[in-house]
Amino acid sequence: MGAAKRFFIALGMLFVLVGAHGQQQASDVSYRPDVTFTLRTDIAGGRLVYVSEAGDTEGQVNPDLEVPENAVVQINVINGDGAVHDIALPAFGVQSDQIVGKDSATAVVFRATKGGTFEYLCTIPGHKAAGMFGRIVVGAQQVQAPGDVIDISKNPLEVGEPVGRRQPRHVTLDLVTTEVEAKLGPDATYRYWTFNDTVPGPFLRVRQGDTITVNLENAEDSRHVHSVDFHAVTGPGGGAAVTQAAPGESKSFTFKALHPGLYVYHCATPMVAQHIANGMYGMILVEPENGLAEVDREFYIMQGELYTVQRYGSRGLHEFSRKKMLDERPEHMMFNGTMEALTKTYKLEAEVGDAVRIYFGVGGPNLVASFHVIGEIFDRVYDEASLTSSPLTGVQTTLVPPGGATIVEFKVDYPGKYTIVDHALGRLEKGLAGVLTVKGKPDPETFKPAKEEPGH
Repeated sequence: MGAAKRFFIALGMLFVLVGAHGQQQASDVSYRPDVTFTLRTDIAGGRLVYVSEAGDTEGQVNPDLEVPENAVVQINVINGDGAVHDIALPAFGVQSDQIVGKDSATAVVFRATKGGTFEYLCTIPGHKAAGMFGRIVVGAQQVQAPGDVIDISKNPLEVGEPVGRRQPRHVTLDLVTTEVEAKLGPDATYRYWTFNDTVPGPFLRVRQGDTITVNLENAEDSRHVHSVDFHAVTGPGGGAAVTQAAPGESKSFTFKALHPGLYVYHCATPMVAQHIANGMYGMILVEPENGLAEVDREFYIMQGELYTVQRYGSRGLHEFSRKKMLDERPEHMMFNGTMEALTKTYKLEAEVGDAVRIYFGVGGPNLVASFHVIGEIFDRVYDEASLTSSPLTGVQTTLVPPGGATIVEFKVDYPGKYTIVDHALGRLEKGLAGVLTVKGKPDPETFKPAKEEPGH
């Protein structure tokens, strides 16, 4: 089954399989489906069946697939018994490829455009009669996380004020470490560890030459010791050696910002990787003496991983898995703390002609990111977030290691929705996606969709 999952993860899930009327227009569905199901073919009690592999229906035979009306739905199918199979939803004109051989896999993506109860089935002769069919219920209410559960996702617009051309000064940065159960996805929660109640922590902005005092307070109701290590600090442990704070304690230190750049900070209390995975990371921008060039839009984005006992898609409270973290097998990956932070919770918007700058970092703790915006090319990339080196130009995808950062700049030339991804695209299936919406007048010289012929 691992091979099958790797197969459909590698697909990126970016295409739609449909019926006899040909390929569905790409504009009909988003890169990130609203609802995803994974079914495995099997033989149970002498019948051919589909068995749910994840979520609230996990383990159910021919489960009811409940989705909201007009949702974009993805169904992954893994061949679990080695016979020839497929999946079809005739009411929506959807027909998958056939899969042959154990652990082979396929997927369909479509929009549930009408409410009601409809059939999904295997179209191989005799397979429906042998038991391979079920229901998709469109318009069913989805179970949501309780209304009083907080959202710790970080607003990507909170980038602070540019320092400009001011002289060096003394700056005080206050951080509070907290442990709080909060929203992970629409119907799941996690007990995050945070700086200032968000993941990532606040975007801190100072000037090269500033003298900075960091005050770290560990909340009284915390259960663990916490600290902070700034990669921008020249000193023992980046400050972690002197900020190990028990619940209710406060620690402080002062440093001078010697080098310009964009730097990660994180908790550095053993087990360090667990503290980081749980959400304890953020970034500090040390601007050069003359500041940065002015742009129209700035966004703060960090990538993280969660290692949970519960599988991706499961409902309820998810718990930390030490084994999965040590094996570097995250169940969830996200931008800015949660599954929906940059797709539903916050809107990243720009106008045609805007110059956009993204401050991007990887909290990790383990995986390298291949940062990419689908449909855009980075005009400038400040590789490894260096502000003392000449930027790269005309870059499609840039690598960022865990505990590292980059700064990318580009002009937006055409309206539409631009999906933000790690180009290790299987990670889309673990929650790692964002959307930049560009508004304005389209320029046919830049991009021009082909017109459909009459009758198509």
